[in-house]
Amino acid sequence: MAAQTEVYQLYADKLFAICLKYSSNYQDAEDNLQDSFITIFNKIKQYKHKGSFEGWLKRITINTVLQKYRAQPNLQIVEKVSTIDEVEEISLDSTIFNVDVLLEFIQQLPDRYRLVFNLYVLDSYSHKEIAALLKISVGTSKSNLSRARKILKEKLENHQKNELKNN
Repeated sequence: MAAQTEVYQLYADKLFAICLKYSSNYQDAEDNLQDSFITIFNKIKQYKHKGSFEGWLKRITINTVLQKYRAQPNLQIVEKVSTIDEVEEISLDSTIFNVDVLLEFIQQLPDRYRLVFNLYVLDSYSHKEIAALLKISVGTSKSNLSRARKILKEKLENHQKNELKNN
């Protein structure tokens, strides 16, 4: 019990940050963190001391969250889009928004887009890995990423315009 408490205290903040990235709100992130630690403590004997312990914890956390979303009947992954729009780079004034604003916009993405965006952009998974994790095609992964980027670009540009108007 003392060892579990120590593991929790050492890694809860880092794993909660992961849960926030993949969850649509703070309460879901808290639930996902709790579910992740339950899984971690149930599978702790499976850790093979290969690679970092923290990396193992992060993979368990991501997989726990993804399992929850795969089980949702209302999670719809866009299967085929005829073209993938290229989203050009945007130039934003970083003094207008902070990481909390960006996280809020990411959390507002539909689940299917948020999951792919986080896996690809923030956690450096390949489209092939994402396709296997989410049980979708590589093309679907690419399409969902493109749409997520487009939505975020629009939200960030609108936020920047509103902030400039208010100043």
